Amino acid sequence: MADTRSTRLLTPRYWPAWAGLGLLWLSARTLPYALALGAGRGLGRLAYVFARERRHIAEVNLRLCFPELSAPALQARLRAHFASLGIGLLMTGFAWWASDRKLKPLVEIEGVERLREALGRGRGVILLSAHFTDLEMTGRLLSLHHPFAVMYRRHENPVIERAFQGNRKRRFSAAIPRDDIRRLLRALRDKLPVWYAPDQSYRGPNSTLAPFFGVPAATNTGTARLARVSRAPVLLFTGRRLPGAQGYRLTISSPLEAFPSGDPQADAARINGLIEAAVRQAPEQYLWVHRRFKKRPGLPDPY
Repeated sequence: MADTRSTRLLTPRYWPAWAGLGLLWLSARTLPYALALGAGRGLGRLAYVFARERRHIAEVNLRLCFPELSAPALQARLRAHFASLGIGLLMTGFAWWASDRKLKPLVEIEGVERLREALGRGRGVILLSAHFTDLEMTGRLLSLHHPFAVMYRRHENPVIERAFQGNRKRRFSAAIPRDDIRRLLRALRDKLPVWYAPDQSYRGPNSTLAPFFGVPAATNTGTARLARVSRAPVLLFTGRRLPGAQGYRLTISSPLEAFPSGDPQADAARINGLIEAAVRQAPEQYLWVHRRFKKRPGLPDPY
């Protein structure tokens, strides 16, 4: 069965995916970081021109979240976002295939001692994060300083999914599908930090409308629920790319106090507020091409 699946992935329909992965591998092994940034910006400019649907989604999101921006300022931020998307794509290759020696000079980290102190209390830790364009890279950089597990969403393309699985299992303590809550709780019981990002649109029994940049967003209440069941502390983990070729700054907060509060609505709003504050530090680096404001009961779809 495994051989059959592997052979199927070699059919012509998957050749573009294999070629793309090959280019990512080659860039990670040969390009200096500064040159990769320039190449990534070029890819982003191409995506801005050709990815019209994603450009529309990002523009709607930016208009909703930053109503104070003039039309030229909004377009400038939109273009900066697509440049960040292109960089994030090349940095995925760096995250998967660049050597530790190549990456270590690119990271400065604040708060790893807070993570170790929280783990010293005898439980796992929920590393609350969000979907930024460089999330693969910031995850790899954090792994250079402390092991942790990640939750992830399966990719629709099986070739890309195979690459995701292989590299995440190689780089992290565990790679947990986002719907495998039992495995997540098991990792926390095993005293592991777990990267968890609840910031995408979610509609289900554990969903509520909570403000994100002042706009009602369908929000997963899972962070509070997991913290209550596991009794694991929640620490905000953020990473952003610094100007020029300086690299990345990672920050781990102290454990959230009085969390969960017992009020799912208030807890969801608090989580969204923390993520919003992180986004405002580098707004072009957030993943605006996701339909964050879809699936809102009683409200129109802005897309």
